[in-house]
Amino acid sequence: MISDTIAAISTAVGEAGIAVIRVSGPQSITEVDQLFRGKQSLVDADSHTVHYGYIIDPDSGEKMEEVLVTIMRAPRSFTTEDVVEISSHGGVVSVRRLMELLLQQQIRIAEPGEFTKRAFLNGRIDLSQAEGVIDLIRSKSDKAFSVALRQVEGKLSRQIKPLQQILIEMVAHIEVNIDYPEHDVESVTSDFIKQKSLEVMNGIDELLRTANEGKILREGITTAIVGRPNVGKSSLLNTLAQDNRAIVTDIPGTTRDVIEEFVTINNIPLKLLDTAGIRETIDVVEKIGVERSRTAVNDADLILLVLNHNEALHEDEIQLLEQIKDRQVIIIVNKMDLYRQLDLVKLEEYFPKESIVTMSVKDQKGIDKLEEAISNLFFGGKLESADLTYVSNVRHIALLKQAKRSLQDAYQASDDMIPIDLIQIDVRLAWEQLGEIIGDSAPDSLIDQIFSQFCLGK
Repeated sequence: MISDTIAAISTAVGEAGIAVIRVSGPQSITEVDQLFRGKQSLVDADSHTVHYGYIIDPDSGEKMEEVLVTIMRAPRSFTTEDVVEISSHGGVVSVRRLMELLLQQQIRIAEPGEFTKRAFLNGRIDLSQAEGVIDLIRSKSDKAFSVALRQVEGKLSRQIKPLQQILIEMVAHIEVNIDYPEHDVESVTSDFIKQKSLEVMNGIDELLRTANEGKILREGITTAIVGRPNVGKSSLLNTLAQDNRAIVTDIPGTTRDVIEEFVTINNIPLKLLDTAGIRETIDVVEKIGVERSRTAVNDADLILLVLNHNEALHEDEIQLLEQIKDRQVIIIVNKMDLYRQLDLVKLEEYFPKESIVTMSVKDQKGIDKLEEAISNLFFGGKLESADLTYVSNVRHIALLKQAKRSLQDAYQASDDMIPIDLIQIDVRLAWEQLGEIIGDSAPDSLIDQIFSQFCLGK
């Protein structure tokens, strides 16, 4: 049982039209009512009603703020507790004064993610739905938002639970055969264990089928824009970001550090890294930038190598082509408006024609070809159906793979005629691993770690 009452600011702190402070817990309505003056006492108010009035200083009786107060009584609230939301004018001073008054009552400030944690502990949502809330807040594209929303709605949970049910029935069946051999119970045969294990493994495979795409939608593709100085890397970043994020000049070596920008292309989030031009240099600062560029190349999921249409391949570029030939790469031949000196045939010795995009960033030509190439590289040209459940969380993917390995062990053990009480260990382990996804068997330390990632007030 949760006996204390918590409060936190649920909107971003700063100048805004309104600010919202959320209060949750058994004393939330009573405590806020002591600070509220309106036509009706909040204690007597119906659930899901909004009340106009003022927050007053209980010591002086001074009006502190004009507010709208929303009442949501348990269990019909996000946390399933009594919840009060105070909407005031936006601004640092206003919100700070209101919070100070609330914390003078029998209310403490909430920990990060504590409202969502209470929703989980009180059984309103499971752990995967709670993690979907984080993804919803952090989503960087419409598709990522839709994937997170389906997780919040419990679509992943609804596919995990039937698999868990099969496993727990297997465990029960095995235990009955072990503990009560004298009863007239169907023997647990090798075929039975193999059939049920396969059924669950097929369900896991179906979820894992979109894991790579889901992870990309959730986290984005770390994309390094690399090349020699003055090939158009910074211009490309500015074009894709539709903003002048990077300085563009004719002077080689203008970019000295890695510049980051998030963009969305065909519903695919990209974390773009504009890097210093890769070349030999004696400039100490530029040399550091070049080293950071090489690190970005090593860490990137996708490399956009920009080459000049009007220059032959330089030795630095040939070395870079050799270095990245086994990576996910798109070659961008820029400045197509200038006379060609680049040997495209030689370039195709390193990468197939479909990985080479010709464009002129200056004239805004070929951008659509680049977007199409990125989409083809990671999603085969299109995303799966909007109704599909994308498994996007790294923790979920790892647990699904672990559960599958446990069932593969059970399947093999059954083939090898291992005693069923030993096979039961693998089956139960698979059940626990699936349960850790939705929180049935997650340790407290994991739960605390997950909710600590939330922002304050969520």
